[in-house]
Amino acid sequence: MNINKYKKLLLERLKVLAEVDGYAQNACQPVELDQTRVGRLSRMDALQSQAMAQETARRRDNESARIQVALKRIEEGEYGYCLSCGELIASNRLALDPTATVCITCASV
Repeated sequence: MNINKYKKLLLERLKVLAEVDGYAQNACQPVELDQTRVGRLSRMDALQSQAMAQETARRRDNESARIQVALKRIEEGEYGYCLSCGELIASNRLALDPTATVCITCASV
């Protein structure tokens, strides 16, 4: 298994997430409730957009946390091994999701 390949993928993804997070900060700002400037439907659209942006930010944070855990497992020499049974995780599974912590057998149980 080529650990360096997965480490590079994880670090690149972490960098992309940080860049996107920087761009998306404005979308999570509080919505202005001044009725003289913005109509009710426009505010509702803004609130919906804000809620979607907050959920997307939460998902980015979760993915960042999973990447950090995977990078820590690489440093500890535990990357690529199933947390449940200790067997190697298939390289195809890691190629699809480099943050996978269990093999396909344990994941399907």
